[in-house]
Amino acid sequence: MGRGDPSDAEWERPRPFLPVSNGRCRRWRDHRQVIDGILHRVRTGVRWRDLPERFGPWMTVYARHRLWSADGTWERVPRQVQAEADAAGEIDWDISVDSTVVRAHQHAAGARRPAASPRFKGGHEGRTPGRDAVAEPSRPPGGGGAGDEGSGRSRGGFTSKIHLSADGRCRPLSLVVTPGQRADCTRFKSVLEKIRVPRLGPGRPRKKPDSLAADKAYSNGLCRDHLRRRGMRHTIPEKTDSQAARQRKGSRGGRPPGYDEERYKKRNTVERAVNRLKQSRAIATRYDKRGYLFLGTVTAAAVVIWLRA
Repeated sequence: MGRGDPSDAEWERPRPFLPVSNGRCRRWRDHRQVIDGILHRVRTGVRWRDLPERFGPWMTVYARHRLWSADGTWERVPRQVQAEADAAGEIDWDISVDSTVVRAHQHAAGARRPAASPRFKGGHEGRTPGRDAVAEPSRPPGGGGAGDEGSGRSRGGFTSKIHLSADGRCRPLSLVVTPGQRADCTRFKSVLEKIRVPRLGPGRPRKKPDSLAADKAYSNGLCRDHLRRRGMRHTIPEKTDSQAARQRKGSRGGRPPGYDEERYKKRNTVERAVNRLKQSRAIATRYDKRGYLFLGTVTAAAVVIWLRA
């Protein structure tokens, strides 16, 4: 076991939830060796081709990460770990929501776009893709799609943004990747909808936290109305211009939204969760071309946080 690799106890927790094979050939290479290689790359940001030989063929490690990022395996594993923590009462359901910007490396540019279908006389499109078309696996929601790989142009260049929610112990509960210029409030509903902690026994997955805290980026009518419809207690400070507009209306402006200053102080848990994620160099700087691959990279780092918290 190398430095930074999961210990035996940490490995035993996600092992039962990993797929045995892809159903098309013989059993896969040892999961532990491959996952150690994936986590080594996530932690160090090294190129896939430069992985140490102790992790086996680099293409095997990359292909496994690519497949699991596409078919949702990387998203199912943390949910099972979260289910065990919730059954033991180890999740603090006073959650916080925020986002962080990640600078995209030049190697993250140049992802191939879907090949256009050839046109024939009469305006009919061919049914078969072009010779240069590259088959891509299905991509999970939130990780980008056709024409949107979660990379956008900001003032500092090409960037991506990670939207996340974290429990009171600084562990990510849900993750969404968008281009860097996307406003935080536009993915607020998506972040909350991805909170889904299964039950070990019978019962529906838990989706509703005890309370929620967020900064002024989420202080608008759409976010507050969504929280009210779900019956979620929340602490979001009011923007200065919104407060001035409400006061100008007088009695027609309505009452000011509730604000618990002591509860808002606990919002730093999501900031600390971001710091934990960005300890991994492949997350502090994005190297993945595809959006769903980058989401899988972030999710793999989140799994490690849950195993070691």
